[in-house]
Amino acid sequence: MDKGFLIDMDGVIYSGNDLIPGADTFIAELQKKGIPFLFMTNNSQRSPIDVVNKLSPMGIKVTEENVYTSAMATAWFLSFTHPNGTAYVLGEGGLISSLHNNGYSLVTQDPDYVVIGEGRNFTLEMANKAVDMVLGGAKLIATNLDPSPKKIGWSNLGIKAIVKMIEEATGKRAFSVGKPSPVMMRAARKKLGLMTDQTIVIGDTMDTDILGSIQMGYKTIMTLSGVSKRADLGDYAFAPDMIIDSLKGFDLDKALEKLSE
Repeated sequence: MDKGFLIDMDGVIYSGNDLIPGADTFIAELQKKGIPFLFMTNNSQRSPIDVVNKLSPMGIKVTEENVYTSAMATAWFLSFTHPNGTAYVLGEGGLISSLHNNGYSLVTQDPDYVVIGEGRNFTLEMANKAVDMVLGGAKLIATNLDPSPKKIGWSNLGIKAIVKMIEEATGKRAFSVGKPSPVMMRAARKKLGLMTDQTIVIGDTMDTDILGSIQMGYKTIMTLSGVSKRADLGDYAFAPDMIIDSLKGFDLDKALEKLSE
């Protein structure tokens, strides 16, 4: 095995519910050539099977083994740090199932951890309860710190906004497991069975995908089909190894040759 890919999803493979042109062809080429890959997403709301079912109508046929989420990384981290613990969760399906699968019990009082993930069913009462639990000694964990998109009509706050609210109310700082945290970046690589110098990350966001990868020593490809744009690059003291407009027409063999130099 020479190289393998950790691939972000929103902004790389799709935008909302729409396939980004060329993404399906790229994944099919990886599969044809037997190159290992893993979709690495900060979205903690979806379970791996949810991701599989989202991709299928877009013409991308994968299995749950091709998916690694921040919920999975968070659950693994907690089970490693404090096996068979308890958690109060502000989050939904993917996070809840991942915690259960890693031996965690969900409770409504005296938890070891308060865990925050994506969701649309948060209430002020739930947030108040979380605040009391953190003040009572529970540790505060975020599946990621993705910001809100700051667009009119967006119906779901970024986790960062929820976390900041609870941090302000408690005076405690959350530990974030998702990208760019080395916890998730390393766990995803190990799940795929790669060494550091074999790992290539494709992402659309300088602050998460590219930053986290550079800190881990991975090779990086940034696509301009998502969040970060070419004009943004000058704002950073680091840079991706390769920049592409999108996966449409992506020359896999040429990229592998260049990134192996």
